[in-house]
Amino acid sequence: MNRVVVTGMGALTPIGNNVSDYWNALLKGVSGASEITKFDASKFKTRFACELKDFNPGDFIERKEIRKYDEFTQYALIATEEAVKQAQIDFESTNKDRIGVIWGSGDGGLATYEQQYTEFVEGDGTPRFNPFFIPKRIINMASGIISIKYGLRGVNYTTASACSASNTAIIDAFNYIRWGKADVMIAGGSEASITHTSIGGFNASRALSTRNDDFATASRPFDVNRDGFVLGEGAGSIVLESYEHAKKRNAPIIAEVVGGGLAGDAYHLTGTHPEGAGAVLGMNLALEEAGIEASDIDYINAHATSTPLGDMSELKAIETVFGNHPTVSIGATKSMTGHLLGGAGAIEAIATIKALQEDKVPPTINTTEIVPEFAGKFDFLLDGAKEKAVRYAMSNTFGFGGHIASSIFKKFEEE
Repeated sequence: MNRVVVTGMGALTPIGNNVSDYWNALLKGVSGASEITKFDASKFKTRFACELKDFNPGDFIERKEIRKYDEFTQYALIATEEAVKQAQIDFESTNKDRIGVIWGSGDGGLATYEQQYTEFVEGDGTPRFNPFFIPKRIINMASGIISIKYGLRGVNYTTASACSASNTAIIDAFNYIRWGKADVMIAGGSEASITHTSIGGFNASRALSTRNDDFATASRPFDVNRDGFVLGEGAGSIVLESYEHAKKRNAPIIAEVVGGGLAGDAYHLTGTHPEGAGAVLGMNLALEEAGIEASDIDYINAHATSTPLGDMSELKAIETVFGNHPTVSIGATKSMTGHLLGGAGAIEAIATIKALQEDKVPPTINTTEIVPEFAGKFDFLLDGAKEKAVRYAMSNTFGFGGHIASSIFKKFEEE
């Protein structure tokens, strides 16, 4: 099996439009929550979200291209351009048949669908759909456009495992390289779901926080007063590469991917298993593949959406797997970024990798009182970012439908 390393990363998030700004904001404990500006949310139960800030797609993409792509594809292109630049890949001197793209998203072109259908029903009844309507809205288009932009002819598809989609994409990409079926893979995810139907739908399922008068502290994972997640948007992109291929071209190696566990809760349409059965399996599979013990993990970037049932399920699963390792630090970066749905795993993997790089772990903000059952059992990083030696780190994501994805990254070491 090939060793798999990370050589590039790109991020577009509610608290930073590149990896450096995103990471610095995480360490400072910046909240990305604000009142919704994308549409009039005054009639909704939730009127805030984690939108991108100071973002203009025209700064990155030509105007004629913008009109062809839904925002989720625009976000994917922008994050990937940063990742590719950091990886210093000269595609023209590389075998493009062995470079692929696996991209995750939960909703794809939801905003495009909503806009076009609204214009149709509110119009004069004559269908006047944009000729780009179908390619803008279909969920596979981000992976397709990335491959077209760089001429990459390797494996190309989209993972659609809800909120675990981009973590699933990273694990799949890891496996393709590990098995020798690719030299380089671009993996990640993007989401642009701050729309009428998304806010309305999640409100109807009682998944979103309704803390409109205190939105900056609404995302409070593991807190006794948590009342739901805060919707976010953006993208994360990671360049994965076989160690031998990266070494041969003197690529900047950032970290190593050593394990990935995929599982299913097999329990409920939207709810997680009360005891975290699927999460336990996913984490244990990742540990087994990495060839390490739970005690080797120094940091967990938890799924931690701030929902009443989901947070308890994850903590019970972590206790089952890590119960004898109370020194592991458990962080919840969604307390700052909100929940990017299909894009969450990608930006959280980037935060996890940065923790390995810098031996620093970002805080969990807004949480003031851990649920009594777990108070004092783990280091929940409530007192701000901290310096900590991090050799192995885990990133967890769980999605509606019971989709489980757990990945493990290691500080890069020559062997």
